[in-house]
Amino acid sequence: MCGDPMEVEFEDVSFGYDDDTQVLHGIDLRLEGPGLVCVIGPNGVGKSTLIKCINRLLRPTHGSVKVDGRDVSEYSLSDLSRIIGYVPVSGEGFAMTVLDTVLLGRHPYRRIGSLKEDMKIVHGILDIMNLGHLSMRNFNELSAGQHQRVAIAMGLAQEPEILVLDEPTSNLDIRHQIYVTELLKAMAHTKNMMVIMISHDINITARYADEIVMMTTPGRIYRVGKPHEVITEDTIRYVYGVESTITDVNGHPNVVLDYAIPDEEMRSLHGDM
Repeated sequence: MCGDPMEVEFEDVSFGYDDDTQVLHGIDLRLEGPGLVCVIGPNGVGKSTLIKCINRLLRPTHGSVKVDGRDVSEYSLSDLSRIIGYVPVSGEGFAMTVLDTVLLGRHPYRRIGSLKEDMKIVHGILDIMNLGHLSMRNFNELSAGQHQRVAIAMGLAQEPEILVLDEPTSNLDIRHQIYVTELLKAMAHTKNMMVIMISHDINITARYADEIVMMTTPGRIYRVGKPHEVITEDTIRYVYGVESTITDVNGHPNVVLDYAIPDEEMRSLHGDM
């Protein structure tokens, strides 16, 4: 793990899958670690597309993404894999044990004689993720929630300076959502790393995020800042189309949802965008 925290910068980034499907529109965004950054917003606003541009899974059709001041296109895949870890939305798994699956995260560092060190790191992460008792189970035999925790463990085993996660708590029950989010925030600070995750739970985001990136249709950044700067009744109304009441709970905003705003009122609110 490096000494100085990394920076991620989007400069006028646009992305489209074809001429008729523009997903991101002129994104300007600068993120500095260490800490937990949560990307929130309704379905379809380009959250996954945004984070996939960080590790070159997708290449912007316009603009640039820089990591530590250097365009990601200039990094070799090997160097990029040591800097950025990526945990996708939980999907199909691997026909191997949990231990071997998490060990895949050590691939960028594998060298002759490194297995003992790699195994020590993997066992430590399995314990942290409460997966030690499942280490010899076949990954494909586990539940969806366990799959997700193993995927996160594999990302952590990579020991990246930036860890990017696409909805890492989507298949977890509320207890494990809180546990994993708390863990990711703690590791961001203790390991001096930047953790960027997509979240759909506004209150968990408000409670644990160091910084929030709120996106809105059509593929734009609406607001960036600390939880109390981003999570407001006005932003919830504009971005999600829901009325709410926000209270302060131990210094963090807590959202109590009220009712969905009718479509015609939303069109008026957005100026018939």
